[in-house]
Amino acid sequence: MKKRYIASGILGLLLISGGVTAYTILPTTHAGSPSEMPELGRLGDHAIGTQIENISLNDRPIISASSIITGNVDPAPRSLRVRFWYPTDNNDTNGTLYPHNITVGEHDPIAVNFEGRAIENAAAKVAQKYPLVIMSHGFGGWAEHYSNLGEHIASRGYVVASIDHADAPATNAASWLLSFGNVLQNRSLDQREIIDHIMIKAAQNEDAGKGYYAAIDADKIGLLGYSMGGFGAIRTAGAPYDYSAESLGNIPKESQDTIKNGTQKNVPISALIAMAPWGATPENRSWQADSLGKISVPTLIIAGNQDDVSDFDDGISWIFENMTSSDRHMLIYREARHNIAGNVIGDIDFPANQDFTTTEYMREPVWRTERINAINQHFITAFLDLHLKGDSDKASYLNTPTENSNDGTWDIPFGEQLNGTLASREQASHWRGFQRRWAVGMTMKRKAKGE
Repeated sequence: MKKRYIASGILGLLLISGGVTAYTILPTTHAGSPSEMPELGRLGDHAIGTQIENISLNDRPIISASSIITGNVDPAPRSLRVRFWYPTDNNDTNGTLYPHNITVGEHDPIAVNFEGRAIENAAAKVAQKYPLVIMSHGFGGWAEHYSNLGEHIASRGYVVASIDHADAPATNAASWLLSFGNVLQNRSLDQREIIDHIMIKAAQNEDAGKGYYAAIDADKIGLLGYSMGGFGAIRTAGAPYDYSAESLGNIPKESQDTIKNGTQKNVPISALIAMAPWGATPENRSWQADSLGKISVPTLIIAGNQDDVSDFDDGISWIFENMTSSDRHMLIYREARHNIAGNVIGDIDFPANQDFTTTEYMREPVWRTERINAINQHFITAFLDLHLKGDSDKASYLNTPTENSNDGTWDIPFGEQLNGTLASREQASHWRGFQRRWAVGMTMKRKAKGE
């Protein structure tokens, strides 16, 4: 990817930093009427607890302004904030507020505070073990950007650990390039070290007042990454990077060596979800085709077919086609661009000096975010239940009867009112779990290992 392509194609969508002026509270958890949601997009049976932990990692080189000139980097301590969600017996109705400040470029910051259902510091259920799901955000994102999804997965019987990668603020082109270089270096390394940390604590049946470690089945791990989180997750799942790619080739050699040395060990994940994964556009392809063939775990890719950041046609689809050692699905939102993940951003009263860049970061042009989120929750639940819990019935939600959702059929007598009835196995020609006439605008592609 040429630098001007990076700047024009991603800068406007992904530049975020910190600050505080405007203020709004947005109740986003499971937004939209329940009757609109597909079956598995609805909350599970578990109440949800949540806690934050700061986890110390190995020292890591930092790419600075002088690194660009000298090629030298200096190691520094690295500590990341991780938001955990997990099943609890605590049925308190006072949910958690997830505060965050967004700044796009050099504009005034906006406080975006999401209202959640999870109970802060509630004790985890430990009578049984739950699979672990690691969540990794996009460039400039934060751990609670996907609190709606994290809470949903936990309500279905999982422990979720959402990493806050602490991407450096990027308010102009120069700081953006430095921040992006560090993201290239850190994403997979962060994922790996957080997984290692959690596995060790879970194996020790660790409690230490937190509880959620004792609830984790460390033999069943799913990894979910969005955009740059997907870039890291594909490497973490087993696909080595190509350091001749322009972006990776331009970071200091010591940073390249840090990635190479830190990503040699296989990570015992059992399922991979890559949402709008970045890194495969032809101008800056970060993998060779045969590298993607080294990923053997079941994979779900979710993308918009108009994604002009990760390049759907020649980037995301190329990843899907070349993961030949994996059983894989790709859910496609037709006419969607890159923002197919993240909580609903409501009717914010933007400050007068904000320009359209802010809106581009926060919203999709065609799809309603609450609709996309409900569908994501539906298919992610089916995928995780199938591959981490061994629930074979969930395969019928993923193996749709038609590739194009619009081609599904559900015949009913003239005048019959279904009143939100969800398609079951009995409606074999309709996408399972969706209401009649509501499975539209999507494509589901499927390839078996070896294809």
